[in-house]
Amino acid sequence: MSSQGSRGSNQITDDELNALILKLQTLLPQLNQGRNGRVSETKVLNEICSYIRRLQKEVDDLSERLSEHIGSMDITSFDADIVRNLLQQ
Repeated sequence: MSSQGSRGSNQITDDELNALILKLQTLLPQLNQGRNGRVSETKVLNEICSYIRRLQKEVDDLSERLSEHIGSMDITSFDADIVRNLLQQ
């Protein structure tokens, strides 16, 4: 990313962007095995996006399983509402 002369206060600097990329990289240890622990920004962002998609799928799967279990349990509607409210937080 090239630096621009006058940046607005809502724009991020190259240094801030690089720091954020490094923080994201630490979330995926397999990315730290590259040369000197440095991986391209594109690879980091692609891997993080894939990781988020996998996490979202896992959350969806677990939510579905929980809903099935709640549906098969003999609990009052009040108890079911409490569980649903807790899950939505």
